[in-house]
Amino acid sequence: MPSALSRNHDLASLFIVWSAALLASGYAPHDRATWWMEVAPVLVAGAVLWLTRSHFALTRLAVVLIGAHGLVLMLGGAYTYARVPIGHEFQQWLGLARNPYDRFGHFFQGFTPAIVLRELLIRLGGVRTGWLLRTLVVACCLAVSAAYELVEFGAALALGQGADQFLGTQGDPWDTQWDMLMCLVGALTALVLLERLHDRAIGASQGCTAGATS
Repeated sequence: MPSALSRNHDLASLFIVWSAALLASGYAPHDRATWWMEVAPVLVAGAVLWLTRSHFALTRLAVVLIGAHGLVLMLGGAYTYARVPIGHEFQQWLGLARNPYDRFGHFFQGFTPAIVLRELLIRLGGVRTGWLLRTLVVACCLAVSAAYELVEFGAALALGQGADQFLGTQGDPWDTQWDMLMCLVGALTALVLLERLHDRAIGASQGCTAGATS
């Protein structure tokens, strides 16, 4: 059963990994303005985790997924999504017309929030596990994706051609639709693969909380 000490250790480990990755990512990014826009969600998430650490600690599973998602964003910020080297490797290997790293990033945009939102709905909203919870999680993930696309739209209007690195469309007129589809696939994949594991993690977390307050 996780303790408050182990939760603090998880968060400390996350911040150490993120700090090292931020330094490496931001040392000489391809485009500094794009780097700031890409890593901004990481900085916001880190601040929220720090401020809520004492009264609402997420499960280790959620923290690990948030950590992994942050690394995906930092790598994309360092190179811009259209230039990430591992994406070029997959592009050549699979014979794709574009670097698929942006698709991978939007997959994670559904995969990680699905677990985090699921945890919030269960622990704070009191929503029981079942189809209603699954539907709400998927709907919320798509709402997050739509909100991010609106941010990209705003960046395109404000920066014009200067937003191309941030948008990462690579000339695809259907990029927005593909982004939202990958988010949907990521959310559904997370629910299929991790739902039972997440239930056990939440149960252990709630048991720990009850034991600490009794």
